[in-house]
Amino acid sequence: MIEPRSAVPPAQPPPRPGAEGSRGVLTDERGFGPDAPAREAGRAAGPELLPLPLPVRPGVGRLLVLFAVFVCAACGLVYELELVALASYLLGDSVTQASLVLSVMVFAMGIGSLLAKRLCSRAAAAFGVIEAALALVGGCSALALYGAFAWSGRFPGAWASGPSGLLIGFTFVIGVLIGGEVPLLMVLIQRIRRQEAGGAVADLFAADYVGALVGGLAFPFLLLPFLGQLTGALLTGAVNACAGAALVLGLFHRDLSRRARWTLLVLNAFVLGLLAMAATHVGDFERAARRAVFGDDVRVAVHSDVQDIVLTGRAGQPLTLYLGDGPRVSSADERVYHQGLVRPALAGPHERVLVLGGGDGLAVREVLRVPGVRAVDVVEVDRELLRLARRDPRLAGLNRHALDDPRVHAVSADAFTWLRVNRRRFDAVVADLPDPRQTAATKLYSQEFYGLMKRALAPGGRSVVHVGPPGHDARDYWRAERTLRAAGLRTAPYTAKKGRAEWGFLLAASGERPRLAVPSRPRGGFGARELRAGARRVAATRVRGLEPSTLVSPRYGW
Repeated sequence: MIEPRSAVPPAQPPPRPGAEGSRGVLTDERGFGPDAPAREAGRAAGPELLPLPLPVRPGVGRLLVLFAVFVCAACGLVYELELVALASYLLGDSVTQASLVLSVMVFAMGIGSLLAKRLCSRAAAAFGVIEAALALVGGCSALALYGAFAWSGRFPGAWASGPSGLLIGFTFVIGVLIGGEVPLLMVLIQRIRRQEAGGAVADLFAADYVGALVGGLAFPFLLLPFLGQLTGALLTGAVNACAGAALVLGLFHRDLSRRARWTLLVLNAFVLGLLAMAATHVGDFERAARRAVFGDDVRVAVHSDVQDIVLTGRAGQPLTLYLGDGPRVSSADERVYHQGLVRPALAGPHERVLVLGGGDGLAVREVLRVPGVRAVDVVEVDRELLRLARRDPRLAGLNRHALDDPRVHAVSADAFTWLRVNRRRFDAVVADLPDPRQTAATKLYSQEFYGLMKRALAPGGRSVVHVGPPGHDARDYWRAERTLRAAGLRTAPYTAKKGRAEWGFLLAASGERPRLAVPSRPRGGFGARELRAGARRVAATRVRGLEPSTLVSPRYGW
């Protein structure tokens, strides 16, 4: 008996030819196998390129690419930090400069990544050109910015803002070049051996982030202290050029035509030669730029861990001390300033005196001139300034060798940190500190800092703070006064003036409002008459309704 043939269920159509791969692997109806997502990602990323024959094994080739990623990432972060640091030194307001550099660079990196898509078919040659250009632009950026700052200040109008425009330009160009690196490296690493897109991206980003860590640590701890801004940037550019050229010409040279190889070789040799020549003339460049900024009478120029210190004034000329990029002290009028700062604070008890800042020794000179002072502690953040105030003949002569007096004990420390651990009490505290608009100094004009200063005062003690000329920006002056009051201190505002120069001070004490007075000795100079006149002048500039400045809400410059 012949049995009837079974019908195929409707839900299971008969298999079609080709539904099984040549090796027994099932594929879908388009002929794709289990690796379909990876192949789809590769096709979406661009044209499929065949693997390249390499002079080394594929595993070694991948490691060399990842090492190049590591080096290029380290160099890229050094360029970024160098721009931030130099802009902060030259233009001030480090928060604004850091925000500007970071935001523009990240935006430019996105543009660079988009532009790199058009170069993926020539990834090796494009990467070599990009690294050479990045080495040249990044390596020379510090020289160009410093030169623009030094020489553009001589010209009025739009030329005066040259450093700011150049900073944005360099940041944008470097960001575009850095942004083009990863897409091209992604193509190159896939030319060695095909890999799932997610794994390749993870490997590249891991090498990139580790390189960024090394670059971020190398800049403040190696390049900046041992080589300086200019030489450090030039050396970074040379390393960048060597890494890019070695990868392309050594590993991917078979992907280049003979003409392309010679072009890249000549281009990198030119870049390295230019960077080397610039490095040999850095000293001459710095001296020329310094003369453009400070004139021809520079006596001493030192770069400390904190700032640039420059002394100008030959024999028979006024001595001027520059800290950072601005003048801090001039022998032509410093006596009025320092007497106005010190004498009202020492009109009360003054056996033990604390000077915060004042590393030039000039405030200490005025403290020691008041009879009855038994001990003076000086807390100055810049060790090099203390050394210069002791050893430079003219500066030490101007401060009358005050820092060598046996009653004086000077330490190099941050004033805020020192006050936090201090448990001693002082009869008078003199704060001779930088301008509050400088970001690094803002915390020294905060409510928290004034609270620590109040804690350091003995009963009946007085403190004085220099804030800046109230006529220039009365809001900053009166904000400091409001901040002192918020810390529990009573204030007595006054100014000192000589010619067109005027300085604003705030006398403060806990308990009763301090009486404006000066010690009976020494006589001459800034006295009671000048003090009363200064109090009348500053009273006319009062600004009300201001909020105090704190560590988390700094308000100076608003």
